[in-house]
Amino acid sequence: QVQLVESGGGLVQPGGSLRLSCTASGFIFSAYAMGWYRQAPGKQRELVASITSGGSTNYADSVKGRFTISRDNAKNTVYLQMISLKPEDTAVYYCAAGRLSGTTTWYNNWGQGTQVTVSS
Repeated sequence: QVQLVESGGGLVQPGGSLRLSCTASGFIFSAYAMGWYRQAPGKQRELVASITSGGSTNYADSVKGRFTISRDNAKNTVYLQMISLKPEDTAVYYCAAGRLSGTTTWYNNWGQGTQVTVSS
């Protein structure tokens, strides 16, 4: 009954901005780390941003300085604010919930994905 639902994807021009949202249900949201993955055609799935239950964040080098992950535990929602978008950011973006094991966060619950297309 764990459910993650992404929204906010769409078509934007290079240099534009977009905010993705992911609303969670079926688990204690505040106790989980949350992450945003993306997968472009022909490429491996990439973890672009993550946030721990305590609010610490990490970003892939490819998006540092441009993407911001945040969470609102009262709304069971995690966000990905994306600015200065590039065509290379085009991908399906997935929200995931995970738990820390040692130094690794394992993401076992996934949303359905939302398409982000950056094109002029």
